[in-house]
Amino acid sequence: MSLRHRKVLHKSLLKTHHDAQLSATLSVVMSQCCKKIKDTVQKLALDHKDIHGSVSKVGKAIDRNFDADVSGVGVEGVWDSLEKQQFLSEAVVEHLYRQGLLNVAEELCQESGVCIDLSQKEPFLELNRILEALRMRDLRPALEWAMANRERLLALKSTLEFKLHRLYFISLLTGGMMNQIEALEYAKNFQPFAHQHQRDIQVLMGSLVYLRHGIANSPYLHLLGSNQWADICDIFTRDACALLGLSVESPLSVSFSAGCLALPVLLNIKAVIEQRQCTGIWSQKDELPIEIELGKKCWYHSVFACPILRQQATDSNPPMKLICGHVISRDALNKLINGGKLKCPYCPMEQAPADAKQIYF
Repeated sequence: MSLRHRKVLHKSLLKTHHDAQLSATLSVVMSQCCKKIKDTVQKLALDHKDIHGSVSKVGKAIDRNFDADVSGVGVEGVWDSLEKQQFLSEAVVEHLYRQGLLNVAEELCQESGVCIDLSQKEPFLELNRILEALRMRDLRPALEWAMANRERLLALKSTLEFKLHRLYFISLLTGGMMNQIEALEYAKNFQPFAHQHQRDIQVLMGSLVYLRHGIANSPYLHLLGSNQWADICDIFTRDACALLGLSVESPLSVSFSAGCLALPVLLNIKAVIEQRQCTGIWSQKDELPIEIELGKKCWYHSVFACPILRQQATDSNPPMKLICGHVISRDALNKLINGGKLKCPYCPMEQAPADAKQIYF
């Protein structure tokens, strides 16, 4: 039904008295409308039924594939003490500060009783303020911060300040001939980096020749890559965290990701142990019955495995360096002692067991 016909029908219905009978034409039109409404309602009900069936299957799939009881693979009472609860609350608050959720972090501090000094908050406040400006493509706050911390950044061999100046110079190039003089003037900021980034600076200065035709229509089109703003945010986060003595990623998010990878494996191990009725395999709180691979992103320190006993070193069984330079575990050292002397298993040098020194990774 066209819009004109709908308007005519609406006017006719308004003029018709409530007790009066509809004309033959209006009756036919009303019957058609009612039929269309009924068909539409039936179609909506059918579509809703299909969607509801799919949604209900998702819930059943979750129940079938996820174990609701994960307490069997955890250490009981790990969060019972107030001190450990405080540590957990502090980790959550720090994560919220890192994510820029300042109001949520403040509310959690009030509810949990966690007291965070202003000196601990300020770095996160500044970091989030600068990152927010970078996301809005405003380089000035980041440049001011980088120049104020130039010496410390250079000590880390950081390229952050140069890349910020480079990106600002490129933003001037996009303005064409109108920004030519300003771009030439701004190029003076590259002087402190001429030795380390000579080739990059030459490329930037060469692009000035094509301002009249536009950088987008020149051999320097690669300077306008869209991913460089995301890259500068990552570089700033990495270097800022390094200066603050913080990890780039939130410890809480890393722990959560590692747990998501390890939990299914731990649940499978638990099920196998229960089925085979094996006892004593998983008795130590600091050791798992098998090794769980979490990927290179979760490698944070070196791990020493004794070449003699094929066991990973622990606090109670640390690596010991012999005077010949070979390293074995303390348990292996004790087993190799013969008559108060120790002979290296890799070379013929003999020594007193007391000459071995514990080493730390």
